Amino acid sequence: MSDDALSLGTITRQGDGYQGRLTRTFEHPPAKVWSMLTESPLMAQWLSAGSIEQRPGGKVRIDFVDSGIVIDSSVSAFEAGRLLEYSWSSASEPERPLRWELKPAGAGTELVLSVGVPAGEDAAKACAGFEGHLEMLAAALEGVPIKFPFQTYLQARTGYQAMLGA
Repeated sequence: MSDDALSLGTITRQGDGYQGRLTRTFEHPPAKVWSMLTESPLMAQWLSAGSIEQRPGGKVRIDFVDSGIVIDSSVSAFEAGRLLEYSWSSASEPERPLRWELKPAGAGTELVLSVGVPAGEDAAKACAGFEGHLEMLAAALEGVPIKFPFQTYLQARTGYQAMLGA
């Protein structure tokens, strides 16, 4: 991704922490994007190995094998094909809510990802990481999965740090 193509979301204060809002439009129908967000074999192409029980209260488990990080959470909001929310943390950690919202955009889909970041954590790092994963999602939707785009992450982190005045 070139500097010209890097389009960042926003970060705003929310209570003691921050909320990132990242938006993408994909030239794929909502059902295909939804499958990428929720079906284990497809999640592994752009996020990591994991599973999501598609119902309110359903279990969420995402295992970043290479780093040793495992997310054990539960679905806090759910509307099939349109809305999925869970915490990007395990039980003993502070809440880091992720809210994935899909809506039709012409023949494609608009995805809005809201990323909650608790006080004392690096909101620029969190949002930059999801910028990378959204780039991976775009590639996987096209049938050409890619590795984590570290350059995109670095550029996004610098941009988000500037937004935060860091």
